[in-house]
Amino acid sequence: MKNNYENVIVVDHPLCEHNMSRIRDKNAGADCFINSLKRVSQILIYTATKELPLACCHVETPVAECDAFKINDEYKIVFAPILRAGLVLSEIAKEIFPEASIQHVGMYRDETTFEPVWYYDKTPVSYENPEKMKVFVLDPMLATGNSAKAAVSLFLKKGISIENIVFVSVLAAPEGLDALTKEFSGLKIYTAHIDKTLNSKAYIVPGLGDAGDRLFNTFEK
Repeated sequence: MKNNYENVIVVDHPLCEHNMSRIRDKNAGADCFINSLKRVSQILIYTATKELPLACCHVETPVAECDAFKINDEYKIVFAPILRAGLVLSEIAKEIFPEASIQHVGMYRDETTFEPVWYYDKTPVSYENPEKMKVFVLDPMLATGNSAKAAVSLFLKKGISIENIVFVSVLAAPEGLDALTKEFSGLKIYTAHIDKTLNSKAYIVPGLGDAGDRLFNTFEK
């Protein structure tokens, strides 16, 4: 689907497309699904963090002294996976950026109202310097956008500006993008693909099914 959203970045990469074909396949085994989803997540995390602030530092190599650049340590970097499916993204984020803080937010979707129901929040009551924070909210699926809005609102209420919050999702539906961009006009969203729509059960179409169930093999018999 064409991207008509100002602050939505669709990551265009052959390896994204290749691995998306695998995770969409209903016949893909658990190992194939998990590893392919991790590969897409890695590309998304690399791309979504490309604007992290840098600071110049001085280092001594085995050969000579030189100037170099590192992530500005005045900033606190937070990856906030929405449980439970967001864990696959935070696992990759921690591998790429081990110094970052992982702060879990847990909510499940009420299957009648499609509204999020909170059950876990591992964020602090308040942040000491919210203006010096970069928060990446992680969830493989942006469907209705209700859980995404709840997670972003959580960080806004704690003083973090919308310019310092990024939402990262493997798949997005137009309905979710509409809801999120309407609520937060300055929010940047990174995704690997924008799908067609949602079905009557609020699943993304064509989508990949329930990401959490496929990750953790919790299908009902």
